[in-house]
Amino acid sequence: MRILLAEDEADLATWLVKALGQNGFQVDWVDDGRMVRRSLKATRYDALILDLGLPGLDGHDVLSDLREADQRLPVLVLTARDSLNERVSCLHGGADDFLAKPFDVSELEARLTALIRRARGQEHPRFSCGPLSYDSSAKQFRLQHEPLSLTPREHAVLRALIQHPGEPLSKRELLDRVFSDEQDVSPEAIEVLIHRIRKRLENAAVRVTTLRGLGYMLEAGE
Repeated sequence: MRILLAEDEADLATWLVKALGQNGFQVDWVDDGRMVRRSLKATRYDALILDLGLPGLDGHDVLSDLREADQRLPVLVLTARDSLNERVSCLHGGADDFLAKPFDVSELEARLTALIRRARGQEHPRFSCGPLSYDSSAKQFRLQHEPLSLTPREHAVLRALIQHPGEPLSKRELLDRVFSDEQDVSPEAIEVLIHRIRKRLENAAVRVTTLRGLGYMLEAGE
């Protein structure tokens, strides 16, 4: 799952990027409220973690801007101002959840997963496409109810695809999700991983389809 973090405290942001990354989230960080909408236009995110005390454009204005534009991305607000009035103001302003600093990263992860799950109309943190399923809590794929063995990079690509079944993801989006910490990775690396995933899904009623000019899409089929 790809998250946008809008936070101006560098130490906190660095810690969150690392901690969430270790648990399957890919986090992009901006430290100015004016950069939020620009980032959302450039990249598809599953949720926004929004600090209220941002420079440039504060969190309340960022939230108002997003909701006025009918941007329905789940938003979890972080703030040091833990008061009833603050919580009520954020929720009325369009926030989906609220977490006061300091907080435990495990609670943040649980709240993020719940927000994304609710946004997708799911009752549990599982994703599926035909006979293929992914349990985000166990970080386990199953094909026809049997565990599916994948390399870490294959796992990352297939996880990105199953989180958006029926929607194409471009090579660039997949590169950003799989090789976010590496530079100078060729798009051909994604082609190799897609080829390997297709081999692993052979003879199953689920496939990775190539959509010319758009990218790759996971879909159920005969």
